[in-house]
Amino acid sequence: MKVPLLDLQAQYEGIRGEIEAALRGVLESQRFILGPEVEALEAEIAAYCGASHAVACASGSDALLLALMAAGVGPGDEVLCPSYTFFATAGSVARLGARPVFADIDPATYNLDPEAARRVASRCTRLAAILPVHLFGRAFDAGPLGELAAELRIPLIEDAAQAIGASDSRGRRCGSLGFAGCFSFFPSKNLGAYGDGGILTTADDEAAERLRVLRVHGAKPKYHHHLVGLNSRLDALQAAVVRVKLRHLDRWTEGRQRNAARYDAAFLDAGACRSGEPLDEAELPLAVPAENPPGARHVYNQYVVRVPADRRDALRAFLAERGIGTEVYYPLGLHQQPCFADLGYRAGDLPATEQAADETLALPIYPELSEAQLDTVIGSVLDFLRGRS
Repeated sequence: MKVPLLDLQAQYEGIRGEIEAALRGVLESQRFILGPEVEALEAEIAAYCGASHAVACASGSDALLLALMAAGVGPGDEVLCPSYTFFATAGSVARLGARPVFADIDPATYNLDPEAARRVASRCTRLAAILPVHLFGRAFDAGPLGELAAELRIPLIEDAAQAIGASDSRGRRCGSLGFAGCFSFFPSKNLGAYGDGGILTTADDEAAERLRVLRVHGAKPKYHHHLVGLNSRLDALQAAVVRVKLRHLDRWTEGRQRNAARYDAAFLDAGACRSGEPLDEAELPLAVPAENPPGARHVYNQYVVRVPADRRDALRAFLAERGIGTEVYYPLGLHQQPCFADLGYRAGDLPATEQAADETLALPIYPELSEAQLDTVIGSVLDFLRGRS
């Protein structure tokens, strides 16, 4: 039985009629860039995330870049962020001539470790922002990170690209926890477009207006430029797709949560441990995601397990032979990437990040998975780890 890492065709079959009607509406309007469809999406996302404003843009990467620009980050500044994340987190910092300063992650949650962040911040001389990530769909701990940002009088910018609909233990939605939240509509996301797209959320009226100006080359009114911005506008066709999908998002999230609970139960019953617990002491050499704090909502953009580093790649190859898709998020910390070699990091500087890069593996988690597909994944993982082929 084939089990892809993600099956967007299965998702499309369930919403085909709604999608085609929405796209026809845009084609008949001939309004393709920004306009009423994008404005409607912005209002819906703001309400969904508990934010006062949402500002759509061309990609999640641009959302990060625009948020940093709106916060005034520029050449010579420092921005504190995790190394265990997608490249755009630090890449957006570097594009502005600022320096990404990496702090280690909590080995249980994979999110930025607040204590590590505080230690790193104390060594900075031009820290201009803190940019943590809600990784894999789990909200980071905004309490201590928000306190640190407030103490330093710098903005907390949320990289929420993987966390639409997630919330922290106080029930606050990602995108409402800091200066701005940055979301991606890349097709593989829980709320994906049919191409690139992104959006920012904020409660700050001035920041929202600045973001709207920055995304259109810094012009207001048209052809009058008081800022140097960029061309980062969401097109109406993508907005129409995302608006349809937003109506189904909570149901899809519940499906991901059910699948995650099924994995958890099967692997824990077989002797696995939780992430953050000693892997070498587990009866089964596998760690499932850490438990969620009471009141928090994990949306499982990815379901990530850990296995010993010397078995991870072999497990992945074994699953591929059985037609099961997996992915390594991420094989290197950003501090290990060649383009950041001049920052001076060395092996061992971020041990939790480096260990996660060696041990983690994402399994299929999309809501359309059948019982038989889930059983195939579970059985195949157990076969490998128990030495059966």
